[in-house]
Amino acid sequence: MAHILIVEDEANIRRVLLKVLAGEDKTLIFSEAEDGVSAISSISKVTFDLILCDIKMPKKDGIEVLSFVQEHSPQTPVIMISGHGDLETAVQAMRLGAYDYIAKPPDLNHLLQTVRSALNVQPKPKKSNLKRAPKKYAMVGESEAIHTIHNMVDKVAPTMARVFIQGPNGSGKELVARALHHKSNRSGAPFVEVNCAAIPSELIESELFGHMKGSFTSAHKDRKGTFEQAHGGTLFLDEIGDMSLSAQAKVLRALEEHKIQRVGSDKSISVDVRVVAATNKNIKEEIAHNRFREDLYHRLAVIELYVPPLNDRKDDIPLLAQYFLAALSPQKEFHPDAIKALQQINWTGNIRQLRNVIERLHILGEHQITAHDVNVYTTLNVSP
Repeated sequence: MAHILIVEDEANIRRVLLKVLAGEDKTLIFSEAEDGVSAISSISKVTFDLILCDIKMPKKDGIEVLSFVQEHSPQTPVIMISGHGDLETAVQAMRLGAYDYIAKPPDLNHLLQTVRSALNVQPKPKKSNLKRAPKKYAMVGESEAIHTIHNMVDKVAPTMARVFIQGPNGSGKELVARALHHKSNRSGAPFVEVNCAAIPSELIESELFGHMKGSFTSAHKDRKGTFEQAHGGTLFLDEIGDMSLSAQAKVLRALEEHKIQRVGSDKSISVDVRVVAATNKNIKEEIAHNRFREDLYHRLAVIELYVPPLNDRKDDIPLLAQYFLAALSPQKEFHPDAIKALQQINWTGNIRQLRNVIERLHILGEHQITAHDVNVYTTLNVSP
């Protein structure tokens, strides 16, 4: 039995929300508040399982209510209700820890699905007990840029906000996506990655949405797509800037309706997926040249993160080099001059190139890897 607080200054909208939710589940208990002050008063006295909160209200607005909840009852999910002109504020609310937002007038199917998901969220554990990403996927570094990314991941991961990650090839965008998943309430569910650049345009829709047997020449059996495979978890669309416009349109529809259709089928399948997208392209330029849909970008980029190239955070190279070397051989070590030599290199291939160079030094260098080793073995004609 769940107790829901509806915070809305318009009585007719409160009645609609109450009627729809009560009709969906007769066991739900409801309380109402007509402004931010009365909402905060109720929250200070009662522990609610879910709060639906309008943004624009008299006395205290929804952001102030959300901030109070985050401080006094952080385990309670808050769904913000936003008018058309409140979208920017709704995005701000997501950054502050709101579970999701519903636009006015509410789409009833989206409302019900969001409420169901929010009520199924497990209480957030204390920070010290949060699941850590596997060591293989750790984001290593102490630079200001990495601290900024870590802080944003900590804030955003527990929410349902979609995240759009930009940065050059090899900079670690996948690591950020995995960190978002492992620090989220979906960490026990699948993390499914799709490299949109590696899949031919004629097959990308089958990869994403699945297909039915016989729907095309090589479709010898029914197949689930990655949206279905990631149900309950996170779908990482890497290099989404390379996705065809046709596939983009279908992804947009899936995000709006929370449903997909397999290729060759007219049956809709409901999916509960958090989408994280990434690209190495300048997405604003892609939109300007009509190579990427602006409406899809706005759907995906509730939160935007930028992962800088390694050349912009060379202070992280000592930690990264030690990290990669320790994973290969605890017996080998770097001479301090070797680390300095690594910091002088132009890392056009970013973290991926550094990792490959460390592996090369591990194989070809002596027990103590020197600056001479770095200068010799990083100039070999070996593709990073």
